Amino acid sequence: MATISPPSLQKIAFITGGNRGIGFETAKQLGQLGILPVIGVRNAEAGQQALTQLREAGVEAEAIVFDATKRADREKAFAYFESRAGRLDILINNAGVYLEGEPGVAQAHTASNVPEHVLRDTLETNFFAPVALTQLLLPLLRKSAAGRIVNLSSILGSLTLHSDPTSPIYEAKATAYDSSKTALNAYTVHLGYELKDSAVKVNSAHPGWVQTSMGGSAAPMSVVDGARTSVILATLPADGPNGGFFHMNDPLPW
Repeated sequence: MATISPPSLQKIAFITGGNRGIGFETAKQLGQLGILPVIGVRNAEAGQQALTQLREAGVEAEAIVFDATKRADREKAFAYFESRAGRLDILINNAGVYLEGEPGVAQAHTASNVPEHVLRDTLETNFFAPVALTQLLLPLLRKSAAGRIVNLSSILGSLTLHSDPTSPIYEAKATAYDSSKTALNAYTVHLGYELKDSAVKVNSAHPGWVQTSMGGSAAPMSVVDGARTSVILATLPADGPNGGFFHMNDPLPW
């Protein structure tokens, strides 16, 4: 889909699910900072449309056909970045699904009746796929002078807030989605520990409740604001946090 050019000193970012919503806006904002965004898209046509829109916004970007749940696509992504620059500077695990109705409006299931296939499909995309991709690309991120990994989580993954009757999300229960983000947060903590003495940092991001096809019609935040946490964590300085959970610059409880 994209023409591979010689390695450069320009920072390179890979954003999964980058052709629309928060992923697209993240790519645009990173591109405006002088970083080369490479977006992972499920089909070539959607990727070309996204590249055209980014170019119209003054951002040069690249795209690869990529489904995070497919091992072959993950391996192709590794080969792409290894050939592209011999490293990867930023990985944003942005792709995700919500299969339990419309957030904030109605939940299709409860903990006692959520179907097994909903649990499995949600965890496959929101947890197993980003973990597998991160493990595969980590050697390339270690070759960066300042590797950054951003796991798109959600405040709905916070066990502390879900168990507090006074919290704003206490009534917002979506068993499969919430569990997948809690699991992703746990992975962030464990990977952060492993990376604590390296130049690579990993953090979980709560983008906010954003007006996207996944966020639904009741969401209060714009996609521009929704991308900001990812951009902040993708461009952390050397003394920035590692193994944390944030919205904008504010830490969130696990």
